[in-house]
Amino acid sequence: MTVAAALRAGAAALAAFEGMRGARMLMAHHLGVSAERLLLCESDLLPDPDGWAALIARRQAGEPLTRIIGARDFWGRTFRVTPAVLDPRPDTETLIAAALAGPAPARLLDLGTGTGIIAVTLLAEWPEATGLATDIGAEALEVARDNAARHGVAARLDLQLADWWAGVTGPFDLIAANPPYIAAAEMAGLAREVRDHDPHMALTDGADGLTAYRVIAAGLGAHLAPQGRVALEIGLTQGRDVADILRAAGLTDVMIWPDIVGRDRVVTARLP
Repeated sequence: MTVAAALRAGAAALAAFEGMRGARMLMAHHLGVSAERLLLCESDLLPDPDGWAALIARRQAGEPLTRIIGARDFWGRTFRVTPAVLDPRPDTETLIAAALAGPAPARLLDLGTGTGIIAVTLLAEWPEATGLATDIGAEALEVARDNAARHGVAARLDLQLADWWAGVTGPFDLIAANPPYIAAAEMAGLAREVRDHDPHMALTDGADGLTAYRVIAAGLGAHLAPQGRVALEIGLTQGRDVADILRAAGLTDVMIWPDIVGRDRVVTARLP
């Protein structure tokens, strides 16, 4: 079987998912080539047909493409993804846009960094800034370290094992986070690709979905520089609640930012 024939068969098998787009992503991963290089391989014989069939079977079973290939495209860059970290979604690009709409910070903090996607992207966009990224998981920090290195910001990003504010010292001009915001009661209704493949501790607080925002807000006064900003990703029904939490913590200029389809996605605020 040629690569082209395998692609056609793979696209048919994935018709209920991404079809040919998904098949091409999996084939590029299978062959170890770029998407552009794949065009030059289509007349070649397919290597390791059993391995190819296994990739298709994993996708048919509901495993996300990004989990299978171990990578996620985000803000024009490709990031490594492993089972130890949340698979970043395009929704988080709203947080990047909201952060970039303000002044460049001298120093930023990414709480609960996971892949490092927020800190790495912002440092890549702000070449004079430095940052700290924290996570409660050592494996997650290794993923973030790898992503920082591959995008050329490792020298400007410190990584620290920390449970929210524990051991973190400021001040920071910008604090960003995509915390676990799914309420425990909502977990059963999540898509299988999320519920069965993302670390649950990165999805839910096991309570009302607002625990992390309360913890973050309680530490902002001690860690934000004067006039410093905070940018937090939220669930689509949490805009008003998170805005109220930040106002109660003494922050001003509270704004709710919609994502590309108009759903509340990010809350920003400023320390007076």
